[in-house]
Amino acid sequence: MSQWTPTIALDESSTRPLAARIADSITRDIRRGRLAPGALLPGSRTLAATLGVHRNTVLAAYEALRAEGWIESESARSTRVAASLPERPRPSRGAAARAQIPERTHFALGPAPDIVERSVARGVIALYGGMPELGIFPVEAFARAHRRALRTKRSQLLDYATPYGHPALRTALAEMTSSLRGLAAKPENILVTRGSQQALDLVARALFDEGGVIAVESMGYAPAWAAFRAAGARIVALPVDREGLDVAALEALCEREAVRAVYVTPHHQYPTTVTLSATRRLALLALAKQRRLCVIEDDYDHEFHYEGRPVLPLASADSDGSVVYIATLSKLLAPGLRTGFVVAPRALIDHLAARRTYVDRQGDLTVEAALAELIEDGVVARHARRARKTYLERRDVFAQALAEQAGDALRFDVTRGGMALWARVEGEKGSEPLIARALDEGVFVQRTRSMCFDGRDRPFVRLGFAGSTPAVLREAARRLGRAARRG
Repeated sequence: MSQWTPTIALDESSTRPLAARIADSITRDIRRGRLAPGALLPGSRTLAATLGVHRNTVLAAYEALRAEGWIESESARSTRVAASLPERPRPSRGAAARAQIPERTHFALGPAPDIVERSVARGVIALYGGMPELGIFPVEAFARAHRRALRTKRSQLLDYATPYGHPALRTALAEMTSSLRGLAAKPENILVTRGSQQALDLVARALFDEGGVIAVESMGYAPAWAAFRAAGARIVALPVDREGLDVAALEALCEREAVRAVYVTPHHQYPTTVTLSATRRLALLALAKQRRLCVIEDDYDHEFHYEGRPVLPLASADSDGSVVYIATLSKLLAPGLRTGFVVAPRALIDHLAARRTYVDRQGDLTVEAALAELIEDGVVARHARRARKTYLERRDVFAQALAEQAGDALRFDVTRGGMALWARVEGEKGSEPLIARALDEGVFVQRTRSMCFDGRDRPFVRLGFAGSTPAVLREAARRLGRAARRG
């Protein structure tokens, strides 16, 4: 039930008496569904004052509506739309057009992009590839920091503020990326955004306002491709193999076309999870310097590397200002926080901040202040260690269970990092049949074709393990094994 008192407006063109016009207005709003059965109406004194009429006029209108069965009074101070309304006459065509917001616009629209809803039926296990475990999020620490920020800095946090992000969070992120990721970043090199998707959108608009070519991985992150297209870029997809992006193919493309940028996920390539080899990393940076390419590095799950030496971002070895580093706290903490960031030369950060004011103005400064405190107090570092240990255990449980249950039907290498397994579907030309059978068995797997630039299916599936408990992962493996054997 709405807690708002509805506004009642009069038809100024009507010549009927005031009381009748008030009754007509309320009846019309009930008929078109604006005033639902049971909705609370303004008190007679309140409505009279709002309309600038005598209270007796409103009482007369209410009495007429009550007599016709449109409204009912629970007490002297409570008047509501009747729970059971009188027969509604069919409105004329013109009246119907005015009665409610039309289903379609009267003007032309471009093609609408797809909206991806993350929802599955009850009892279905969803193996989303990048979903963290929300159950270990430090809720109490975050709630305390959030309350403390509002209590001590309310006037600053609830006002208009800088588009760059909260100064304390910029400082904390600069220290974190410098210490853990090898980026010699200062606070002025950082722009805090509403998730990495906004960062991608801002960078894309900065680079491709006048068009241009961007190279991307042929299997990759479709929302990034959408941001580049929306900004006016022409996208060319390049091969990905067990060493990551084929840099030789990028060099050949640069010989043929004026490429402005390349978008890569070098740490754990999305969706295959492979790490860009050291040789190709050096080659990519050298090519970027030679061709004045912008390298957009999306480091979406940096903390989750389980084996071997830590792999630092490309940006850590960039001394020429070629790399724009994009990261997020969504995978580390929670996607609902909508907090990402860009690390780049200050000239680009200023450019992005100016563009941001046109579409978003600023982020949620209260959340940003709370996150800054959690980073400064070591809460985020402790959470990262806990999450890494949790996900490593889940990776091992899932890999073993999947090997036992699916046998030779699903072939995969145990990923050295990331939040998902990349498995080959043996004996199939694509993944769609297995994905359909898995859903029949109660397991949701994202469509592989949505990760392929050409939209064609491939015989691979991405199976997320980070967001599910070991028991759920064992059950998912059992169901996937059943689905695989049905093939």
